[in-house]
Amino acid sequence: MCGRRSTRRSVTATTTATAEPSARRVTLPAMGAVLDDVAGQEAAVAFLRRAAERPHHAYVLAGPEGSGKSLVARAFVAALLCSRGGCGECRDCHLALREHHPNEFVVEPEGRDIHIDTIRDEVWHHAYRTAPEPGRKVFIIREADRLSPAAADTLLKVLEEPPLDTVFLLLSARAQELPDTILSRCHVVVFAALPESFVVQSLEGEGVERVRAQLVARLSGGNLGRARRMATDPEGLAFRDVAADALDRAGAGPGAALAAAADVLDAAAAYKKGLRTELDEELAPFLDEKGRPEEAYRGAIRRIEVRFARRERRAERDQVDRILLAASALLRDRIAATVRASADLRLNLDRDAEPAGGVGGLVASLAAVEGARAELADDVNRNARLVVEQAFLVVASASAG
Repeated sequence: MCGRRSTRRSVTATTTATAEPSARRVTLPAMGAVLDDVAGQEAAVAFLRRAAERPHHAYVLAGPEGSGKSLVARAFVAALLCSRGGCGECRDCHLALREHHPNEFVVEPEGRDIHIDTIRDEVWHHAYRTAPEPGRKVFIIREADRLSPAAADTLLKVLEEPPLDTVFLLLSARAQELPDTILSRCHVVVFAALPESFVVQSLEGEGVERVRAQLVARLSGGNLGRARRMATDPEGLAFRDVAADALDRAGAGPGAALAAAADVLDAAAAYKKGLRTELDEELAPFLDEKGRPEEAYRGAIRRIEVRFARRERRAERDQVDRILLAASALLRDRIAATVRASADLRLNLDRDAEPAGGVGGLVASLAAVEGARAELADDVNRNARLVVEQAFLVVASASAG
């Protein structure tokens, strides 16, 4: 049995590629051209480009959040499914880069974990069947460290007797928590964290103004994809405005704190509602001229709908977390201003933080907000309204004191 282990250890596997970030983009030959647009992880990209020619049956992409694992995974899948090794121009590449290819199966956590039923239905069931279209099948398992012990056992059986022309990609920010029995059957590709300076340089190269590039790089914690969305979307920083307004409102007292919590939850609900239009856009390539699903793509359409339903269920909770994270950053900047720390240490570079009379109340508020984030992350069944209200009541109490 390959149960979950809590002890931390160094990752070992058949092959390990370690990538040091660099702003220089690797010039690749035609094979694997889809990987040309991946910057900052040259060693990992070079390794996977070679692997695409004669792929092993399983890989673990290991590295911190925001290090580019998902971007590289999409490009690698395109290289595996494209008849020209990833030209970046054909139908197979376009679908794979959007994770919509009929031969591409994406598995994600349902709540906190990836359950055994998910692995049975979305991996085992499809792995030993003929691919929907000629060519390889590719399975992407996101946050693979969240596999339940039973799900890990079921996946292990597939990895022990892998189907022909099938490749498994396991993505994880905590690969050391994967069972040894799974790691030993995978090639491990290690991604280094992207430094803030690299994210800023990349965004400036894409035309983002320097101050905004520095701001979103810092707020995203070095996550290039998230920083890019913040920089280019007119509403990319709207969650921070909600957090700032909620903190200001909570300072007026307990009643206002409850109203501030309601504002946070209303903003998260509005965000979830806005996602519905994205499903129509994702399904459009698989519909005929009359807007009906094409028979050949019914399986792909069903998988997209299932993934969207999961995303929609997570969306409201995820947006609450983003708002609370922004509130933590704003409180942290006020603490820095109160103790007269250097302005360069601010997270919100475009906002002046007002010093408080003392740091005690700010520290208590920061602890409450971070506690709420941890509580909601640890238990997806917790009542989000009660948790957020409790946090903002602490903010109100600290402001009064």
